[in-house]
Amino acid sequence: MQKYILFILIISFAFATNLNAQKKGSYKKVLDWGYWQAEQPEYEMSLEKNVEFSNEDILTIKSVKSKIDGFGTLMKTTKPDLYLGKTVKMTAYVKNENVKSWAGLWMRVDYYDSNVLAFDNMEKRPIKGTSDWVKYEIVLFVPVEATSISYGVLLAGTGQVWFKDVKFEIVDDTVPETGINKGRENKVLSFEAKAKAIGNEIKRITDEEKSALKAEVSSIDKEIEEGIISKEKAAELKLKKAQEHATNIETKVAVEQEKLNQLVQDKVDGKVFEEVDHKKKGGTLILGSNNGSFDDSREINLASMKVYNGEEDKLKRHIKRTTSQVVFAIGANNLNTDGTVENSDFKYLRSHFYEWGLTYNTRILKNDNLLHAKYGLSLMYNNLRPTDNRNFQVNGNQTDLVINPVGLKDSRFRNVNVVIPIHLEFDFTKPTIKEGKTYFNSHNSFRLGVGGYIGTNLKSKQILKYDIDGYKSREVTKGDFNTNDFIYGLSTYVGYKATSLYLKYDLNPLFKDNTVKQNNVSLGLRFDFN
Repeated sequence: MQKYILFILIISFAFATNLNAQKKGSYKKVLDWGYWQAEQPEYEMSLEKNVEFSNEDILTIKSVKSKIDGFGTLMKTTKPDLYLGKTVKMTAYVKNENVKSWAGLWMRVDYYDSNVLAFDNMEKRPIKGTSDWVKYEIVLFVPVEATSISYGVLLAGTGQVWFKDVKFEIVDDTVPETGINKGRENKVLSFEAKAKAIGNEIKRITDEEKSALKAEVSSIDKEIEEGIISKEKAAELKLKKAQEHATNIETKVAVEQEKLNQLVQDKVDGKVFEEVDHKKKGGTLILGSNNGSFDDSREINLASMKVYNGEEDKLKRHIKRTTSQVVFAIGANNLNTDGTVENSDFKYLRSHFYEWGLTYNTRILKNDNLLHAKYGLSLMYNNLRPTDNRNFQVNGNQTDLVINPVGLKDSRFRNVNVVIPIHLEFDFTKPTIKEGKTYFNSHNSFRLGVGGYIGTNLKSKQILKYDIDGYKSREVTKGDFNTNDFIYGLSTYVGYKATSLYLKYDLNPLFKDNTVKQNNVSLGLRFDFN
């Protein structure tokens, strides 16, 4: 019966890993504020009127689900021309109700779509709970190379926020910046980074105009099918639209081409620097888990056997749907006899286990960080040290503990198993919002895993150490000792970040045909190096 339960558990986990909450939606607007709305909305964005503020537009974000791990935002994007090289203060009034996670104003200064030059979303000074209208502010320095400023308000999780009266003003450079990414600390962009960004912008302009032309031509074709216009008129309209979009491409690309020409001239004049290959910098050696940020040098993590070429590389790999971990576990090992390990025939402190393994951790739901399927391959070493000068002896199909006539310095019985562990892991790591994006990290908070393992016994051996006539002797006996070849069991762990308390129990008896059934049980510490 236990085998069937474990089989059903494993199949259930395998099925769960195929669940995928696909999220589709479209871009919408309230007045001139834009937002993204999923096909199954999590937030309602709308305009409200209040008699107290009859001449003002009051916008609101309201959650429409009881549990949300992401965020909703209303935003605008503007040209930075008036603010280049200056310190800018953005202010707005916000009212909030039942905000359980957090809310805040946000502002981001960009160099095209390639670099964030300055950013603040009030995550370090969040708006929470319920409060009436309060004036909040964000202060950022706008570097001279900025190409756009985006701003708005966001609501993470559930609740409702209202905001109004958004204003920008230039302030003295002595006013400190509030951002987690400060404009004055922004690294000057290299020639390569700027050239690539301008090239991408030219491609974006061209693709956008071509897509717009395609949509208009499709609309004209539909009017032909419906008999609204003639083919001759349609041909005339298509030509006109093509000329309009060609002119748009020429005008907009000319602006970017001029920027590119100036960039080349600046490079010739020595005003911009070459890009530095960070991979050639020295590296940092890490032993253990390191989920924090670091500079752009190489990090070599000995525990997880991973090499990261800078912070961006590390972030991209850690937020993947499926990540990998190196597992190491150590602890006490014993045999459960008649449902107990009391009065055991084996030493409690000196009977121990080790486990080394590689696991894969897959987030089951695309936009929820709680449930993960954890699976992999492990090598388990289970050691038993008998008490009272005893060792194992095979008598036919029975394996007995017998007293050795020689005084033993050490008596150890070791089983080496290779197993496939499968767990359903509950990871309470909260998603993080960075530069307007939601990241689902793992192994950075409390974790609980329940599941089991199946595998096979690779080898069994007994090691005896003793002295005879002043000579130290070591006797190693290898064989099956009537042990079970098929290994299966249940396991669970609970802990914080990389470290967990780990319990595993073999459902199969250690010895196949022994009169008294004894099952291996282990308790110790488990480390999942991410």
